[in-house]
Amino acid sequence: MQELPAGPDAVLLDFADSDDPAHAVLTSATALRAAIADGRLVATEDVVPSASSILVQGKTGGGADVLGIHRALRFGTAGIDVAESTQQPVEIPVHYDGDDLDDVASALGMSVDAVIAAHRGTEWIVQFMGFAPGFGYLVPAFDAADTDLAGLLNLPRRPHARTRVPTGSVAIAAGYSAVYPRDSPGGWNLLGRTRISLWNEHDDPPAMLAPGTRVRFVDAGVPRDLAARPDDDTENR
Repeated sequence: MQELPAGPDAVLLDFADSDDPAHAVLTSATALRAAIADGRLVATEDVVPSASSILVQGKTGGGADVLGIHRALRFGTAGIDVAESTQQPVEIPVHYDGDDLDDVASALGMSVDAVIAAHRGTEWIVQFMGFAPGFGYLVPAFDAADTDLAGLLNLPRRPHARTRVPTGSVAIAAGYSAVYPRDSPGGWNLLGRTRISLWNEHDDPPAMLAPGTRVRFVDAGVPRDLAARPDDDTENR
């Protein structure tokens, strides 16, 4: 781990050189949040993870409690089980009728049913938030020992991004899965769709997901070949 200054009241913990940066970020962020919750990091206001780093934000004018951060990491990361340290999984019902589902199956040499089973049979966890309000980057909560899941995780982004991905699209690319919380451009592979709203500015909190939230995708109960697609501009899909 590298420790980098990020202004007078924050420090950036960089795990890019770790054997498994995603796991290092998850376990370290969990340990730091636990230290804040039980009063061992009273001068720390927020923990903001990304793909391979964590921004630890101290209170304005108070500086970054670097020694406290190191103590929290030494105390909290040894043997930590991220999946067991968070709440029950949020269930997101999915209609697996995505525009890229057949292409994904073909590229991986799998059946469509096997792709669906690998995605739905995985418990995911939000590593970090980004790209758009409510957009959570999901990684497997447990080791990806399943070979079908490993194939999905190695799937790259589409060679050309769509100008519009419909709200609720469930997608996968470059080791992550996600749900698009609103219409937006996007280059991920679309596996299906959900009617669950992941972002509402009138809710408190407005985002359904947060770093550390566990997620399970479940069958929405509509057969793939009978599911009606949402209305959208098919020219841009």
